[in-house]
Amino acid sequence: MRHRLLASFAGAALVLAGVAAAREPSPAGAEVYIVSPRDGATVKGPVTVVFGLKGMGVAPAGIKFDGTGHHHLLVDSDPPADLSQPLPANEKTIHFGKGQTETTLTLPPGKHTLQLVLGDLLHIPHDPAVISKKITIIVQ
Repeated sequence: MRHRLLASFAGAALVLAGVAAAREPSPAGAEVYIVSPRDGATVKGPVTVVFGLKGMGVAPAGIKFDGTGHHHLLVDSDPPADLSQPLPANEKTIHFGKGQTETTLTLPPGKHTLQLVLGDLLHIPHDPAVISKKITIIVQ
């Protein structure tokens, strides 16, 4: 465990120093998806979003286990163009670094998009990136 933590800190130091760390590989056929709400659904707030994952496991941020990652939910935004960098943490890119597989969002009424991106122990998308289909919901 101590070695994994030291490796995590070393990897984070490389990223912070501007040295691109090698992206973690994703297994062939790995998929991330939104279980609910369904694409096109009209929902009342608050909105519970349930995450699905096939072909990989979930592990908290900072913990390295091959074939795992943790969820990042993009709200009304697109994945970043540069997938070799850690995903930002803001109101449009919500991190679930404790390994959570669902969340409840308070969204204003109207049309919203949701999309999942799986990130490795350093919040960097895998290679190839494991990104869900973008869904659209209407919040009443």
